[in-house]
Parts: sequence; structure tokens; C-alpha cells
Amino acid sequence: MLSTAKSALRPSLARLFAASATKRSLHTLPDLPYAYNALEPYISEAIMKLHHSKHHQTYVNGLNAAEQSYAKSPSVKEKIALQSALKFNGGGHINHSLFWKNLSPSNADGGNLPDGPLKKAIERDFGSVEEFKKQFNAATAAIQGSGWGWLGYNSATNRLEIVTTANQDPLLSHTPIIGVDIWEHAFYLQYQNVKADYLTAIWNVINFKEAEQRLAEAAN
Repeated sequence: MLSTAKSALRPSLARLFAASATKRSLHTLPDLPYAYNALEPYISEAIMKLHHSKHHQTYVNGLNAAEQSYAKSPSVKEKIALQSALKFNGGGHINHSLFWKNLSPSNADGGNLPDGPLKKAIERDFGSVEEFKKQFNAATAAIQGSGWGWLGYNSATNRLEIVTTANQDPLLSHTPIIGVDIWEHAFYLQYQNVKADYLTAIWNVINFKEAEQRLAEAAN
């Protein structure tokens, strides 16, 4: 009798724990650490509101849907078919979550690269900060279509390198130190098709303090 009761109870408990696990594992849109208009005049309030509340939210929704479908998929074939959705939406969520922290108002930490480990590493690996920005902007502007420009830390060489990724592919070969979104939704409302102006302006709101912290964690 007890065995029968336990058997009858198991499906309900399984559903309860499955529901709880699903609820716990849902990805959510992170809050911005500043107001939508805080990055003006370099990135407009309209762009930030659209980029964060609409585009990033879409990646979050897509990732949750793909993960739930993956968990329910009965066959390997169906799981394989979901890989592109997981990569695209998962990458979009990862990249944007890093991107928001990469930025800071110009009247706070934005644009200020003080003397310290990050500045020394940039000068060592690129010659100067201005040369680094020049190379970064050129590589990022040259991306065909949509993608991301990265300053990444190569753990094999212990050096900083400029890397680009297509679409929403996350940076896996390096530890991301600084990432810049070059999708049109990141700049078109304000800079239209002039990527160079957007890339020049964004350095005024790059959070080098956050970047230096990432470098310290990667190098240890």
C-alpha cells in the first residue's frame, strides 16, 4: 500500500520539481546599471531603450524557448536542429549582458582609462591607446553584415588581441575584456550607416574600470 502511494506520488513530485527547475533556470533581462539617457550624447536614449528592452529581450525570450524545446525534445535529431537557435539567442544574451556593463556615462567612469594594468597591457600589445582604438575600430568596421568587435585576452599568450565575431556568436577563443556591438540596431537611429562615427563616439562611454576588472580576473 505504501509502495503504491509512493508510486502514485512520484509523478506529481516529478512535475513539481521539473516546474521549479524550469522556473529557476529561466533567463531574464538584466537591469541596466544606468538610465536609458545616461550615455547621451554618444548613444541616444531612443537607441538604448530599443536596444535593451526590445532587442535584448527578444534574445532572452528566444533562448528560454529554445532551451525548453531542447529539454522536451525526444530525439537527437530534434536536439541538433535546435543548436542554431541556442547559439544565436544564447550568444545574443551573453554578448549584450557583457555590453551593458562595458558602458558607463561619461560623467562617471565612461571614457576614462587611468594608469594601471589595463593601460599598460594595451600599450605593451598595441604600442599606444590611440593605436589600439584605431586598430579596433578598423577591424570592427570591416565586419560584413552584423557582428561584434572584441578586445580579448588570450590565455595561451597572456596578451590582449582584437577579435571579431559574426552575428551573435559569443567570444569563446578569448576572455572578453571589451565588446562593441556593430549590429545596426546599436547605432542606426543616431548614426545611420556611418559606422566610423559610432565607433569613434563609443570610446567616450566605454567602462575601462569594468574592463580592467575582467582583465585581472582573466590573468589570475
